[in-house]
Amino acid sequence: MSESNGKGAAAAQPQAGADGTSAPSQDILLDVQHLTKRFAAETNFFGKATSHVQAVDDVSFQIRRGEAFGLVGESGCGKTTVGKMLVNLLKPTSGKIVFDGHDLTAMKPAERKAYCKDIQLIFQDPYASLNPRMRIGDIIAEPILTNNILPKDKVEDRVNELLECVGLANYMRNRYPHEFSGGQRQRVGIARALAVNPKLIVCDEPVSALDVSIQAQVLNLLDELKEQFGLTYLFIAHGLNVVKHVSDRVGVMYLGKMMEIAPKKSLYADPLSPYTQALLSAIPSVDPATKRDRIILEGDVPSPIDPPPGCRFAGRCFAKVEGCDEVMPPLVEVKPNHQCACHRYDEGGPGTAVID
Repeated sequence: MSESNGKGAAAAQPQAGADGTSAPSQDILLDVQHLTKRFAAETNFFGKATSHVQAVDDVSFQIRRGEAFGLVGESGCGKTTVGKMLVNLLKPTSGKIVFDGHDLTAMKPAERKAYCKDIQLIFQDPYASLNPRMRIGDIIAEPILTNNILPKDKVEDRVNELLECVGLANYMRNRYPHEFSGGQRQRVGIARALAVNPKLIVCDEPVSALDVSIQAQVLNLLDELKEQFGLTYLFIAHGLNVVKHVSDRVGVMYLGKMMEIAPKKSLYADPLSPYTQALLSAIPSVDPATKRDRIILEGDVPSPIDPPPGCRFAGRCFAKVEGCDEVMPPLVEVKPNHQCACHRYDEGGPGTAVID
């Protein structure tokens, strides 16, 4: 699996599983191939787009069954757009989304609808994602009834079971969302996502709107549910410190491009991309012995309407080499199961370049 600028990328490589080994093709639940999404930025008198925002640009990655794949990057990098395309809230401009062996992007709307229950979304804002006029029990029951998962006389027991799974009491089913705290509302959102027995759950920054004291509780809950039900996650977040607790592998995006993909341990112990190094250096540490030297990035993020022809990060990179401003480097395997898009690793592979 690799990503390129469309001009001679390396052949696709099998992705690492939770243990860091290559995953057989039958274990791949989701295969995203060269996914691109453009939005119209300006239109002419006739309504035709004259410029576009490159939200997602040629992104490829795979997720193994039972794996949690973390997708991180700063605001505007395109990670949430990727998640919305997976759950069919946005249509890709180009590329493929192969889910459980089926190309979702080639399906007609009626065919695609049949797969909606298999990919569920946990929204970022627990306050806006729940209908204030509906009781919690009805919110959780709605997807069960809509998709005919269970007979009506079995729904109430299933709702009670789901409430118990996310740490809420059964009697709370008759309450309205305004009677819950933010953390409790997000637990309701998790229960709603679990209601249809999905194969993949897209977690779109599920803890960013919560108090720090509550974030750890929700992260622990997601981790427990993953082990209990064998769930597969795409976990989207701003910071590497959040995805570290729930992810088996991590992908790092910058301005619509995938910059690095690696197993969690490899990424945190030996980040290859200068951008990943900068993100890790910004994580606060309470232990002086493990304190990292902070990398201060200079310059501004390029405009997604007119991205640079070379590496998206070249204008702010502290480790530029020849060619960075001219050609976007492909995502290649530099170390076993560790991929990076950086010109410093183009030629000799592992060990030929050292980034201080």
